[in-house]
Amino acid sequence: MTLADFLSTPEDVVHIRLTDVRGSSPRDAGAQMFVSADGLHGTIGGGQLEYMAIDKARAMLRAGHLAEDMDVPLGPEIGQCCGGRVAVTLHQMTVADRLAECGAEMRDIAQRPHVYILGAGHVGRALARFFQFLPVQCILIDARHEELSLCDAKVETRLSAMAEADIRCAPPNSAFIVLTHDHALDFLLTSEALDRGDAAYVGLIGSATKRAKFSRFHASNSVTKDTCNLTCPIGPTQSADKRPEVIAAFVVAEVMTRLTGPAPRPTSPSHQQNQTPQRSSEKGGAEQYQWEETRNV
Repeated sequence: MTLADFLSTPEDVVHIRLTDVRGSSPRDAGAQMFVSADGLHGTIGGGQLEYMAIDKARAMLRAGHLAEDMDVPLGPEIGQCCGGRVAVTLHQMTVADRLAECGAEMRDIAQRPHVYILGAGHVGRALARFFQFLPVQCILIDARHEELSLCDAKVETRLSAMAEADIRCAPPNSAFIVLTHDHALDFLLTSEALDRGDAAYVGLIGSATKRAKFSRFHASNSVTKDTCNLTCPIGPTQSADKRPEVIAAFVVAEVMTRLTGPAPRPTSPSHQQNQTPQRSSEKGGAEQYQWEETRNV
């Protein structure tokens, strides 16, 4: 449910906001939630602090109070051990307040980073299922209608015979995850994403061997010769589990860290190539480190 949906009801609603945070706290200043007599939207961090704020908000609704303030130590006094202290404001929302918050939500959604999943095979669809719940605009792209039709996630699906054009039209600071059914197409799309020079994340599914082959291709065919900003393999982990959903979980964590965390330190290609990924045995002894999409090759 969106905030606009929640605020569209005629029920009275209290807006709760953390206005000041000192020391350690589950959420930063500005975190907010909305409370009606029998509904909730958002969170200020859970735990006893949130329970206290909800109780205060509903007491306000019963008593008809318009505004309250709270100053809460996050320590043994309330059964939490964060150690910080927060100031909380609560006020009943007017019609103008509701319109303002709905407008703020729309602006926030419009400014969310774009995540392009290039390939709607097993891993691509698993990624879409995770990203649908995160604050990003997720676009799943493939030239194969039958694969796109299998996606059950609430994300944008885009049938495109020239995904490189979609990459070129993407906004700055987008994330690109390349995992098509064709290695040549993988290389083309990954080069397009790197050549932009403004991507927040460029990931290519595959092994260290595939990365080395891509580096040679990229050096010969692309505007930008440097592959330092390429992540391959994607979602590096010590797990030997290669099921699509497991790979997707690690990749989503990696992408969201890049989109929301501090700027990563550049990593030289030689450093990444020298890392020893865990191997898994495939029939015929082929070297394989990550799931490679092979349907309809």
